[in-house]
Amino acid sequence: MLIMDKKTIKEYISNITKDIRFWIILLLVIRLYAITLPPIEVSHSWRQTTVAMAARNFYEIDNNILYPRIDISEDLSGITGMEFPIFNYLIYIISLIFGYTHWYGRVINLIITSIGCYYFYRLIKKYFSERISFCSTIILLTSIWLQYSRKIMPDTFSMSLVIIGLYYGTNYLEQKSKSIKNITLYVIFCTLGILSKLPSGYILIIFTIHLFDNRIPLNRKISFCLSSLLMLIPVIFWYFYWVPYLVDEYGLWHFFMGKSFSEGISEIIINISDTLKHFYQHALMYIGFVTFIIGLVICIVKKEKIILSILSLSFLAFCVIIFKSGWTFAHHEYYIIPFVPIMSLVAGFAIASIEKKYLRVILLLAIAIENFSSHTSDYIVKGNRKSLLELESVCDKIIPLEELIVINSGADPTVMYFAHRKGWVCHNNDLLDKTFVTSLHERGAEYIIILKKAFGSDMKLDLPRIYDCEDYDIYRIEQ
Repeated sequence: MLIMDKKTIKEYISNITKDIRFWIILLLVIRLYAITLPPIEVSHSWRQTTVAMAARNFYEIDNNILYPRIDISEDLSGITGMEFPIFNYLIYIISLIFGYTHWYGRVINLIITSIGCYYFYRLIKKYFSERISFCSTIILLTSIWLQYSRKIMPDTFSMSLVIIGLYYGTNYLEQKSKSIKNITLYVIFCTLGILSKLPSGYILIIFTIHLFDNRIPLNRKISFCLSSLLMLIPVIFWYFYWVPYLVDEYGLWHFFMGKSFSEGISEIIINISDTLKHFYQHALMYIGFVTFIIGLVICIVKKEKIILSILSLSFLAFCVIIFKSGWTFAHHEYYIIPFVPIMSLVAGFAIASIEKKYLRVILLLAIAIENFSSHTSDYIVKGNRKSLLELESVCDKIIPLEELIVINSGADPTVMYFAHRKGWVCHNNDLLDKTFVTSLHERGAEYIIILKKAFGSDMKLDLPRIYDCEDYDIYRIEQ
């Protein structure tokens, strides 16, 4: 009886671990560790705090989703063009119930990305074996997505929504049941995903494979294309009309819309080393990338036309993003996030080709361990910025909420977010220029905060110092 019980338990564990949902939930739970940490981990705190700014301003100032605003607004309203703030607005909606705090954004991203990974599994499973879909999803879960799925950033959030849309779009083209439901969900999820982050839309290029499939009726292809055009209307309106309008009307530029192809290509060529690093290091890390290359070779040798078509089409479309972004792509690792699902598919195909299960497990475990060990800093608050957590309480004692301030954080908006004030972020050299400081004062600036540790400056200003401590000084700008 005891032997039977052990056998039953072993079979139960085996069945559980074969289910991709177990691993998705397990990794979700693991990443809940330190989920409430403020957005001042080692990397990309600045990008997270601009998202959090817009969410907090929806909660505190104006909840009109068409007019997002940030705090590094100088003497302006702060209203500016950015990605359509669906992610920010979800933070705002939850804040209406529980009160505002930043880490809602981490949880929202983590949940939506986990759901997106499950739909990625379902999508791959429709066209390939369960083994390929399982391996590919594990690789995606432990890729750069492991890191960015718990950040207050819309990148994996956006791509996950698009992947969900892809699943329902393929269902519609393949004449699955409830076609109205499938085309509707395709339009809704892809629209929300692309609105959240424009580059995520590149992956729609893979529908070209379906459009050349003679087994799909022409009328279904036409209705799909018309629905896709309908989907693009709000995207085009937001990014190519409304964002420029907000910038022109309210005078604050914030959102990067790319550059000319010629300029972008030139910058990529100059920064080719940093660009390639996103593919061989940041996307899947080294073991994962080697696996991807092996998978590519196997696909070529075995003439796996579907995978090669998906890879070729998506890479060509992704090159548009690379060349439109130029220097920005080369120096921001998270720009590779939209392409990682494609790389995960190819790498997953390579691992699935291994017949011995224990070798597949070892390789997947090696990829996961390498990625986990490379991202431990995301669970730690950056040491020289811990003092920022007390900045708001200090400011509340001496700086009225409506007063504009200046901070020596260069182009980094993080400190302004933690000060919970509005105004300017400047470089140290600017604040040593009395003419520059006077010009800011004429525009309404009343206080200057000098960060001594976070931005490495213990400079003294020829102004009344009204607060000083080990980490920062606060000056009052005289009339």
